[in-house]
Amino acid sequence: MNKVIISFFFFLSIIHANIAQNIQKDLDSLSKIYNFTYEVLDKGRKFNQRYLLWVVQDLDHTNPDGKTFKQRVFLSHKDINKNVVLVTNGYWSFSGNDPEYSNEITDILNANQIVVEHRFFPPSVPDTSVFDWKYLNIKNAAADLHHITNILKHIYKKKWLSTGISKGGQTSIYYKYFYPDDVYVTVPVVAPLNFSTEEKRVYKFLENVGSPECRKKIKEFQIDLLKNKTKFIKYFKDFASLENQTYNKVGGIEKGYELLVLEFSFAFWQWGHNCSSIPDIDSSPEIKLMELINVSTLDWISDQGINLMQPFFYQAMSEIGMYGYDITPFKKWISFDSNVIFVFTYPTGINVKYNPESHRKIDCFIRHNAENMIFIVGGNDPWGSTSVQLSYDTNSIKIIKKGGSHRTRIMNLPEEQKKLVIHKIKEWMTE
Repeated sequence: MNKVIISFFFFLSIIHANIAQNIQKDLDSLSKIYNFTYEVLDKGRKFNQRYLLWVVQDLDHTNPDGKTFKQRVFLSHKDINKNVVLVTNGYWSFSGNDPEYSNEITDILNANQIVVEHRFFPPSVPDTSVFDWKYLNIKNAAADLHHITNILKHIYKKKWLSTGISKGGQTSIYYKYFYPDDVYVTVPVVAPLNFSTEEKRVYKFLENVGSPECRKKIKEFQIDLLKNKTKFIKYFKDFASLENQTYNKVGGIEKGYELLVLEFSFAFWQWGHNCSSIPDIDSSPEIKLMELINVSTLDWISDQGINLMQPFFYQAMSEIGMYGYDITPFKKWISFDSNVIFVFTYPTGINVKYNPESHRKIDCFIRHNAENMIFIVGGNDPWGSTSVQLSYDTNSIKIIKKGGSHRTRIMNLPEEQKKLVIHKIKEWMTE
């Protein structure tokens, strides 16, 4: 009996070895055709194999004979006969680098997984000799994904689904717009669709979100921090110095402090903070500042933070839109003369001009043409105020989690909403 069991497991090990060999053989062949390299990674506990691919991409996809750069792609393999979940990052691919990372839809479908780092986020960055901000646009980013999909569809023939969170969710929307037939289902999570560098829908949203009592407490906290800023800035300088944060791009430490106070209400609701954590009026300056920093974060608009997030800010101010700060309730206590938008984040020496045209076309596409899309939105997330609006022309659905924040995901939806989303995903991916 023991010999039978040993023989059985030996047989299984041979099968698994052959599967691995076949995938690597395919990657070897494809790498010669499509100009990419790969290496074997720790497979983790959920997958049978994992690979890191460095895919050579055109810097400008309208000029295939031009300059190129290498883009980082993580391939987590289970079975060539399973579906594929394409995770479209809007930033770096930290999650893809984790051998234990598995997107919630990957788990739902027991699927293979491909995680793509967004262009211009390190290390998927062009060399300085060819770097040019104008090539960081949504059309090129979508073409990056199309190229990767074309390569790996030689291996994976079953249906593909794309999904992303926040800016990654936006990226999945753009991909669907430019290449509607590449994937069968698209699930953008907490992804906005903005039409301005100062989305005024956010202002109205912040005037009505949550309870009147909590909104009042937030505003009083902000006013206290601004009204008495001379007292607070002394401590703020100390906190910033300890964390090596400077604020030259925004115009100095005072403006940096004011911007963090203005950010407080947006960040509070975005990340789902608790109103009871806001310090009382008689709390110490240190406690109040700790709450401000905990919610708004020191590096949000520091020189170091802006440099780190420069690709995001460039895209926000050139094409994908952004929110601003309504200074009306705070005008007499701040040094800004008008509502604040993020012009101070522009790359040095670059004149950024916003173009809403792409988003207007994408909005029309989503309303009237896009099929098999599921939009997940947090009800208290300010980014939800600029989320997509659907018509009755398509089968796409929008799920809003009551009281949900930017941390809203499928698996933390209320039970009925969660069941609906999972049912739709499985129905569309198997029909």
